[in-house]
Order: sequence, then C-alpha cells, then structure tokens
Amino acid sequence: MKRRIFLGILLSSTIAMGVLGAGATVARAASKEIAYITPSLSVSFWRYVASGVEAGAKEGGYSTVTLDSNNDGQTQLKNAQDAIARGVAGIVISPTDSSTAPSVLDLAAKAGIPVVICDIGTESGDYASFVTSDNPGGARAIGDAAAAVLKEKGWTDGSFGIIAIPQARKNGQARTKGFREAMAAIGMTKEVPMQQMQTFTADESFRFAQDMLTANPDLRIIFVQSDQQAIGAYRAVVAARKADSVLVAAFDGTPELLQSIRDGKIVGSGMQQPYLMGKTSAEALSKTLSGGAPEKDVLVPIMAVTSSNADENLDTIKLNVFANDL
Repeated sequence: MKRRIFLGILLSSTIAMGVLGAGATVARAASKEIAYITPSLSVSFWRYVASGVEAGAKEGGYSTVTLDSNNDGQTQLKNAQDAIARGVAGIVISPTDSSTAPSVLDLAAKAGIPVVICDIGTESGDYASFVTSDNPGGARAIGDAAAAVLKEKGWTDGSFGIIAIPQARKNGQARTKGFREAMAAIGMTKEVPMQQMQTFTADESFRFAQDMLTANPDLRIIFVQSDQQAIGAYRAVVAARKADSVLVAAFDGTPELLQSIRDGKIVGSGMQQPYLMGKTSAEALSKTLSGGAPEKDVLVPIMAVTSSNADENLDTIKLNVFANDL
C-alpha cells in the first residue's frame, strides 16, 4: 500500500515537473527578446557587431538586450545566466575566447535556448550556427599586399613581428597563420617574438611595438591583429623615427585607421564586416526560432583595404565595417 502511495506521489511530481518545464518552453517560445553577449563594448568592433545584431533581430520581430562580459569568462557566464533568467528566446554570443564558450553553450542547451556564435568560435558544444570572418584568407590577403610593398622596397631580408589578439581564440590563430604564409611566400621567415594583447588598448600595442623596434634593428613590418592597436604601433614607429623603414599592417577597422590607410601611413588592413556579421547572426537565430535550419557555418568575407582601393569601397565600408558610424 505504501509502495503504491509512493509511486503515485512520484508520478504526480513527474507530471508536475513536466508541465512546469513545458510552460517554461512555451514562455521562451513566446518571448520576443534575444540576448547578445559581447566580449567588450569598449572595443568599437563589438559595438558594430551589436548594431548588426539589433538590426537583424528587429527585422525578425525581436528586441535585443546586449550584455557586456568585459573580457572576463566569469562575467560572461553570469551574463548567460542572467539572459536565461530573463526568459530570452535565444542568444547570440561572441565569446571572450574559444575555451570559455562551452560552459555558456551547456547552460543554454539545458535551458532549451538556441545559440548562434558570432566570431571567436568554441572548442566544443552545440549551437545553431557559427558566423565568422574568413580570418586566414583576410590575413593572407593583407599579408600579400604588405609583401608586395616589402618586395618593392627590397626589405625581404629583414624580420617581421606580430602583435596578436589572444591565441586562445581560434580567429587569432587563423590570422597568425594567414600572415605567416604571406611572409613565407616572399622568403621572409625571420619572426621576432610575438606579443599577445591583454588590455586591447593602443597604449599597450605602443609598448609592444617599442620593445620590438628596440630589440630588433632589422624589423621591417609589424602586423597588428586589431584596429586601435595598429594605430598605437604606428605611433611607436613614428616615435622611433622609423616610419620610412618599418611598415605597419592591420586587421579590422576604425575611422582613424581608415584615414591612416588613405594617407599611406599604414599599408592596409584586413577589414572584417562586423555589422554584417551581427546582422547575419541575428537572422540565423530568427530562422532557428521560427523552426528553420540556418547554415551551420557561415563565412563572411574580409575586405583587404589599402590606399589604392579604399575610396572605391567606401560605401560598403561605411555600412558593413562601421555600422554607418563614420
């Protein structure tokens, strides 16, 4: 008799939990808000991605809440927990790095919330779609443009340096690989010790470049894997009075960097299209939420912008690179 009562209670509890779980699922399905979890809104690139996410979400009938992780994995995890507690319909995330993404994906999967990853990548976990730039191709393209200048000047017997975004990020690894390939193609194989960004500031890259220039008299080019930081490296080159003997190549873009390219101060930049990336990510999430199946991997082209082609591509750059913030 006691066993029957116990089984009855257990069955009732199970049914109740099922009803509650179904209710939560229905509530999320009815939600018209998505969350964008970003590494840092202090970086213009991520602000442009956020603008694209907002635009793509709006087209799909969704509002957006943007949560800043301040380049910290624990803050990112808390942001994911907060988004789930808000009852968002879905999440777009640009992880702080590839190793921190799986914990967020696991949380979202347990809550039944679909996730689209916009850039950076993940080491593991389930997601609806991964939208990223052609990082190796873009780095190779800007590397090839720089290589042509190095060959023209007869500087290929010198060394090159890389100021990199964290190499724990898959996109950072790809940028390094692409640029190294371009240097190897012209026989430039001497690489000075790499520096990896931590604070993501122009002042930090200024110090990195200063150290490279001081320790390596044969340095001929510095490849900086982000935009504001490239400006910092160029200032170090100018301060060392080596603007006529050392090139700076960049990745990503800011209005100041674009003007420096047009003025011939910086050899060029592999410009991602962050607004387009964010918009494409939100569209993929909207498609998932409506029962569709977006492409699992979406590769957004990178524009290799130099002084010779900047003006002709200006309209595309204004929208897709700078979210019309130019």
